[in-house]
Amino acid sequence: METKLIGIEDYRPLIGDESVERIREKASRVEGLHVANVSSTYYGGGVANLLGSLSLLMNSVGITTGWRVIQGSPDFFSITKKMHNALQGGKINLTDRKKEIYRRVIRQNAIRNHLDHDLVIVHDPQPLAMIEHYPKSGPWIWRCHVDLTEPDPELLQYLTGFINRYDAAIFSIEEYRRKLDIPQFFFMPAIDPFSITNYDMPGEEMDERLDHYDIPTDLPLVVQISRFDRWKDPEGVIEAFKIARKEVDATLVLLGNVATDDPEGEEVYNSLREQREERIIILSKEDTALVNALQCRAAVVLQKSIREGFGLTVAEAMWKKTPVIGGDTGGIRYQINNGENGFLVSSVEEAAEKIVLLLKDPELCRKMGEAGREKVRGHLLLTRLLENYLDLFNSIETVYRFRDS
Repeated sequence: METKLIGIEDYRPLIGDESVERIREKASRVEGLHVANVSSTYYGGGVANLLGSLSLLMNSVGITTGWRVIQGSPDFFSITKKMHNALQGGKINLTDRKKEIYRRVIRQNAIRNHLDHDLVIVHDPQPLAMIEHYPKSGPWIWRCHVDLTEPDPELLQYLTGFINRYDAAIFSIEEYRRKLDIPQFFFMPAIDPFSITNYDMPGEEMDERLDHYDIPTDLPLVVQISRFDRWKDPEGVIEAFKIARKEVDATLVLLGNVATDDPEGEEVYNSLREQREERIIILSKEDTALVNALQCRAAVVLQKSIREGFGLTVAEAMWKKTPVIGGDTGGIRYQINNGENGFLVSSVEEAAEKIVLLLKDPELCRKMGEAGREKVRGHLLLTRLLENYLDLFNSIETVYRFRDS
């Protein structure tokens, strides 16, 4: 039996007939447009999750949309991880040798990937320089998903040389605007409510997933789900939990994965393993059903990031009516209305205080959960992001020439 793919029609009960028809009308103006996305990994982290769903939804409205994933050596991904960290405020020693490795691997990928599409969207710094190697047959757009609040000046200057060759750049929020020679747009990411991570999971399936990993549910669950990355502050989460449990009994679950383009992930995971104990469970698993089960069953979800481009795990938990405690940074601020659908915190002590408050007040959890669900329904579902892109596609002059050809 053929598996049904989710399309725009499936969103009618969530966003209403008027929104679906508006999206269909916008898509009809660029029907048949051939779009290619280019990123650095097919799993692990928000970008991969987003592209998996968005590319299918675009196809469902008549936009022929593909997704290419670049390949690279460990040296290459070590360098691009350093770039990622430096864009978010870390330091990098940007030597000529690093630049040479970066551009050589990009050149190899350009030979393997034929990008003669009507429109190309390149995601994040890893494949950024690919634009050097193609005679453009249509607009190229750079989509940056990282937190650009305090980028390393030397690295930003180097990358800007590539960015300015694009026709436009997209960032998650206005605060990430930079001095560029090209137009800038601001699209918040969004979640797919029908994915394995977010669909309405039956209780028995949740039980099966949690039992499979020996996760106890006799006490309230405090959960953080994210890549093993220092910017997500997993050490701070553990510290906050240890403070909170002096007043409340609970179990902490840290669930993460190690993406193929993040060589530091394994190191971060191994550094945390020694902190495991009966009520502190640390797992490295690529299991989207487990993510769903944990976010649903959690009493509190944390995303205590120090830097965060957006943080889709916040919206995922809010969709499941689970209150979220998030770091007061980047895109998390655009999801959590402090005190209404969750809490924003700036320290370990604040995080511990809010854990205790929520675990002691089930009615507050319920109210915040309901408010969070409505915030996602109104602003953070994938159809809103699709509409952002359709508006952009329709506004680009070459797209109009394509349509009229």
